[in-house]
Amino acid sequence: MRHIDGGAKSGSGTIVRCATALASLLGQGLHITEVRAKRDKPGLRAQHLKAISACQEICGGVVEKAEIGSKEVIYRPGAEIKGGNYAWDIGTAGSTVMLAEAILPVACFANKPMTFRVEGGLFQDFAPSAYHMCYVLLPILARMGVHAEAEMIRPGYVPRGGGIIEVKVKPVKHGLKPLRLLKQGQITELKGIAISSHLSKRRVSHRMAQSCQEILRAEGFEAEIEEVYDTSSIQEGAALALYAETDTECIIGADRAGAPRRRSEEIGKHVAQSLLQDLRSGATVDRFSADQLIIYAALAQGTTEYLVPRMTEHIETNLWLIVELLGAKAKVEGNRIEIEGVGFEK
Repeated sequence: MRHIDGGAKSGSGTIVRCATALASLLGQGLHITEVRAKRDKPGLRAQHLKAISACQEICGGVVEKAEIGSKEVIYRPGAEIKGGNYAWDIGTAGSTVMLAEAILPVACFANKPMTFRVEGGLFQDFAPSAYHMCYVLLPILARMGVHAEAEMIRPGYVPRGGGIIEVKVKPVKHGLKPLRLLKQGQITELKGIAISSHLSKRRVSHRMAQSCQEILRAEGFEAEIEEVYDTSSIQEGAALALYAETDTECIIGADRAGAPRRRSEEIGKHVAQSLLQDLRSGATVDRFSADQLIIYAALAQGTTEYLVPRMTEHIETNLWLIVELLGAKAKVEGNRIEIEGVGFEK
């Protein structure tokens, strides 16, 4: 039984999600205390609880003390990770993408292909969007040997959620490969998606895209932004995602969800400026991928290296966890992250 202090480092739900995934892969019992101790509302929230129960289901594990608000959880995974078809409903507008990303590394080492649907929020602040997962994270992970694809079935927004994302994963063969991205290179493609639900009369998708384009053009860039007007969502909502590909095979993205009293033009401006900030930093991954890739680098055989826009508490937390639970080696020099993986195979 491994003990993890959930109040260490970021003291956030990142610890719960990442530690549970690693425990599932290792087949080791896990005892997390002081869950989300540094957050305004400490303890397990719906999306963290669902990540634990999802891992429990696919591993045939046992969970104790896991309930909304709990500051302690005990998790004992089963010996086998079972593929097949699964569906989980967060029950709130909590991030389906963050839940899917907690399950993905476990699914990579299942005994057969896995398909899972997650219902909740797909676009919200403080979480990567479904578009980021589809067009940034998964294409990068494909280079490491991850065979996965994601599809947005229905968009979902704060506060009602109701969005659905479906992920299909094939088991990894012969382990994961390391990633080496040390030069940003020149942009070869710049694309985006502006989506709004039940807001066509206000031309929200067009206004977001137009505002984003104005900022980009002022810096000498031209993006191809698709404007989508959705009618399937259970509520009004909007989001904009942008991603750039370079001649050194980097993919750098940025996105922003709508919110009450948040103007379409502000969303477009924010997304463009966020992407430009990450590009100007010389980074080879964006601010979201910077911490998302860490668990895969730790599981890979060999040394992964990449440049981040800036160090964050989520990066520090994930690096700490892979050392604590996997025994991987990590080194940070300026904005360069180096991870020596353990060559994990199930």
